[in-house]
Amino acid sequence: MPSTEPPSVPPANALPKVAAVKVADGERLRSVHLPGITLTVRSRRPAREGLPPALYVHGLGGSSQNWSALMPLLDGVVHSEALDLPGFGDSPPPDDGDYSITSHARAVVRHLDASGRGPVHLFGNSLGGAVVTRVAAVRPDLVRTLTLVSPALPEIRVQRTAVPTGLLALPGVVSLFNRLTREWTAEQRVRGVTALCHGDPARVTPEGFRNAVEEMERRLRLPYFWDAMARSTRGLVNAYTVGGQHGLWRQAERVLAPTLLVYGGRDQLVGYRMALRAARAFRDSRLLTLPDAGHVAMMEYPEAVATAFRELLADTADSTAASDTGGTADTVGTGKPAGGERTDGAVDDEPANQTSGG
Repeated sequence: MPSTEPPSVPPANALPKVAAVKVADGERLRSVHLPGITLTVRSRRPAREGLPPALYVHGLGGSSQNWSALMPLLDGVVHSEALDLPGFGDSPPPDDGDYSITSHARAVVRHLDASGRGPVHLFGNSLGGAVVTRVAAVRPDLVRTLTLVSPALPEIRVQRTAVPTGLLALPGVVSLFNRLTREWTAEQRVRGVTALCHGDPARVTPEGFRNAVEEMERRLRLPYFWDAMARSTRGLVNAYTVGGQHGLWRQAERVLAPTLLVYGGRDQLVGYRMALRAARAFRDSRLLTLPDAGHVAMMEYPEAVATAFRELLADTADSTAASDTGGTADTVGTGKPAGGERTDGAVDDEPANQTSGG
């Protein structure tokens, strides 16, 4: 589903001023300027010096704030950073208007290469899960471990509740949706998103709901918000249709890093049934299923995700020790031989007729 229309974004000096992005206690924001993109990065001060770095990548329509519940729970084991993908959160759109999975993955790689923080413990949710899967497949040198929360990997039988989101990829749908929902308040929109993404919306605290409403109000004032949503959805749909070595499931099979998979039993966007397929595809995987969680388990059940990640670290340490002494360690996965990994700094692109940006 190629897109040839130019990005409908005014020049940077014409963008309206909007409210500041919320920063939780212990967090700080900074801007990272890279060729063609500017990324906002949210970070926490580590509990002590020398902790390994971690990077978190949000999903469609999300931001680095989606990781604010999980990051402080890991202060003692990693040095956390979460980025806003181009066009989301507080990051402006990319100069070229490209929101494909490959372009998002390239942004992550550029940040890691420029910062010199790699290899990192890499986290991704939903769209971000697809992005970091591609990063881990083509740049294994940048990834220590991979944690995927409801990763948006291709499904043959998409859930009916996910179809409206996918329709955003179609030309004209965003304009139609905006006309139909012109009178909706930010609070109504947040209630809809919460009902779609959370297994039990009643678990959202009043403070969390207020923060989400404020963030929604801020985003709706950004002239590129819906363009970024539509183009990123189109990029994800395009990635679902790509086969061969560029297909996301094929790339999942190439991931070398120990992988933690987290799936919610009440997820309305990524099928719970995909959990076992993912566990088979990622060769060195551990699976955490949360029956009452929805699409954003790191926000709904951060303690459970944090505990599972700590166990992943312990397993990884045990595996390393066993290798050093000539022993072996049991893992969940297929154990298929590696093939086609690249460490030359490139990010594989989709075939030319499958691009989605610009």
